[in-house]
Parts: sequence; C-alpha cells; structure tokens
Amino acid sequence: MHLDHVGVATDDAAELAALFVELFDTEIAHEETFDGMHVVFLDVGGDEDDGPYLELLEPLTDDGAVAQFLDREGAGLHHVAVATGDITAALETAETMGLETVDDEPRPGAWGHEVAFLHPGSTGGVLVEFVEY
Repeated sequence: MHLDHVGVATDDAAELAALFVELFDTEIAHEETFDGMHVVFLDVGGDEDDGPYLELLEPLTDDGAVAQFLDREGAGLHHVAVATGDITAALETAETMGLETVDDEPRPGAWGHEVAFLHPGSTGGVLVEFVEY
C-alpha cells in the first residue's frame, strides 16, 4: 500500500485548485463531476500515474456526505486515501482488526477506481479510504 491522495473538502474546488496550482507549482491531473461533487485532483507527487494527489471535493448538492461534512466541520482535511492492489483483502484485514467500515463492499469511485472507507471512529478520527486501481 502507498499514499494515494489526501481529500480536502471545500466550497469552491476551482478557486482552491487555482491557489494550490500556483503555490505548489503543479497542475491539475484529473477533474470530474462524480457522486454529486466537483472533484479536482492535483498532482503533487511528480508522477501522475500513481500520485500522491490532493483531491479537492466541492459538493454540488446540499445533501451529500461532503456537504454534511462542510456544514459540521467547515473546509479542510476530509480523508486520507491509501492505494491497494486488493481492496477486498484490505477490508477483510480491517474487519479482522475490529475496525468499523463505512463500506462493507467496494464501490465505484473517482477515475473509475474501486473504493471503500473506514469509519473515523475506528481510525483515530481520520476517515480512511482504500483505493484499488
């Protein structure tokens, strides 16, 4: 496993992307509208094939998980994502360790990857995402 990306919740992904592109002398690696969000990935690892990235998450509706997060916590760090070659095994390991999952089965994520989340109550207050390429 390796760090894939860090998700940041924001009210304006385009504005934050423009700031970070200039600040970090980087570029947008990928952008899409997905699951009620505008999602922008910034390449901060120098190798756009496998990250790491900053993932900027802007909700487009008022009822999604990121919108609820922004209402509750405000803008900022949303999750840490780790790439794995076997997301099912990663989930099984987490469950064996007694960690609470948000997703019992992998689901479609950005870029067409499979993803699954672990509940922050089980992981030191950090929402952890597994990503399988």
